[in-house]
Amino acid sequence: MRCVIARYPFDLTKGGVWESMKGVTPEPVTGESVIIGRRHYPAKQVGQVITRQDPRDFSVGEVLRAMTLLGFSCRTIPEGAPAPTESPLQRASAMLGAPHLSV
Repeated sequence: MRCVIARYPFDLTKGGVWESMKGVTPEPVTGESVIIGRRHYPAKQVGQVITRQDPRDFSVGEVLRAMTLLGFSCRTIPEGAPAPTESPLQRASAMLGAPHLSV
């Protein structure tokens, strides 16, 4: 299938993407992702591997569109998702529990 990513046309196939991503360790997913096999890859990492371009040259939307057309499952960030409001100190304090005061 012909896909345009970063203004360049690519002839991509599902099998070709599988082969390109074989042996690639997924980076931590913090945003949009593509599911290839049982692994979740960041969309930018997939785009970088299959196009051999700098991730700054293409958008996440271009990669997600191409991967969806090829039949891969893609995940996006839910809009309005609350940002974590706890600081690391507050989270550690909550895990340790409240101090026990005895008189």
